[in-house]
Amino acid sequence: MPSSEDFIKMDEKYCAHNYHPIPVVISKAEGVWVHDPEGKKYLDCLSAYSSQNVGHRHPEIIKALKEQADRVTLTSRAFHNDTMGPFLKKLCEVVGPHVNDPQNSGIMALPMNTGTEAVETGLKVTRAWGYIKKKIPKGEAKIIICRNNFHGRSITIVGFSTDISAVRYFGNFGPYTPGFVIIPYGNAEELENMILELGPERVAGFLFEPIQGEAGVNVPPEGYIKKVREICSKYNVLMVADEIQTGFGRTGALFACDHENAKPDMLLLGKALGGGVYPVSAIVTTKDITGPDVIKPGTHGSTFGGNPLASAVGMKSLQIHVEDHLAERAKRLGAYFIEGLKNIVKKGPKVLVKEVRGKGLLIAIEFEADARHIVEELKNNGILAKDTHSTTIRFAPPLVITQEEIDWALKVIEKVLII
Repeated sequence: MPSSEDFIKMDEKYCAHNYHPIPVVISKAEGVWVHDPEGKKYLDCLSAYSSQNVGHRHPEIIKALKEQADRVTLTSRAFHNDTMGPFLKKLCEVVGPHVNDPQNSGIMALPMNTGTEAVETGLKVTRAWGYIKKKIPKGEAKIIICRNNFHGRSITIVGFSTDISAVRYFGNFGPYTPGFVIIPYGNAEELENMILELGPERVAGFLFEPIQGEAGVNVPPEGYIKKVREICSKYNVLMVADEIQTGFGRTGALFACDHENAKPDMLLLGKALGGGVYPVSAIVTTKDITGPDVIKPGTHGSTFGGNPLASAVGMKSLQIHVEDHLAERAKRLGAYFIEGLKNIVKKGPKVLVKEVRGKGLLIAIEFEADARHIVEELKNNGILAKDTHSTTIRFAPPLVITQEEIDWALKVIEKVLII
């Protein structure tokens, strides 16, 4: 069998260098643990950017995948299939109570595949709703977004990113899609000021992350999300929450907006929805927002969106997240993990720490200097984590991790940071 080095060289030779991965090869995985071709064992503290909430290869999800694969995998949306409807029914039942529906119009979902597709879907629906329902003059709709956002890498999305080097690529992907306005993150007053500056009658939506994940686990000030809800309701602006990374229990509540009892008009979902085995994403909103007069046949779609295999996996993933109370587990173990990290920092690490922050099992340590070498030291000692924005390391293990496994991780982290 080829070695880890062989596989890495193969990737570098045949794959465009659009990532800068940690030099480790994963060839086997189960639960919170992964192994390389040489048999070395690692604790996964990234969870494929929160896609592995239920752990690697959860037996019930693998069973659902195999059973569905034995029947039918893909039909396209040219025809109906017998799994998409039950999946979306379950999705709307689980997510519906967390969505703002003042007209009691009912909950409706639109299935796609990747997180980026969910965001693009949300943007299209927001603009269409703005023109059709809010009566914004055609071509004038504005969507407000936040500085340091990360919503994906399509041309439209990178165009409103503020990460010039990594995402906008110094303008090499331009010209960019117009109609997006950037404000600081975590400041509700700035949102209201911008709505008034643009003219409330021209603003269709506000797209934001309840916690900015890729930016370094930036947690907004307490009360921010609730205030955003009030402002969006006041000016008839759609509150669109990107919970692709924070959703389904990652932060200690089913959705991060739940921490402030704030219900967005639209939730963008993905990652964990696919149970760590298949790309599944969706928007969940109200029939009033995305009903037949807003999204009509042919205006949006995907050959694979809502396919039977994805639907079977998504339905089982939803069941496990709810029945196994993974949100409550993340709340309890996340607080334990964060407290353990803070205790380590008090001992005076080799590289100065600016802050330990997070919510649930979405946690970050921000250092005063570059942290890439620390990530590689962690890897050498059996923990897989990832740096972001050079100075921040994110820890986001599967929500099925045990307290004993966290204790082991804390010992390794202390060894790397202190000794």
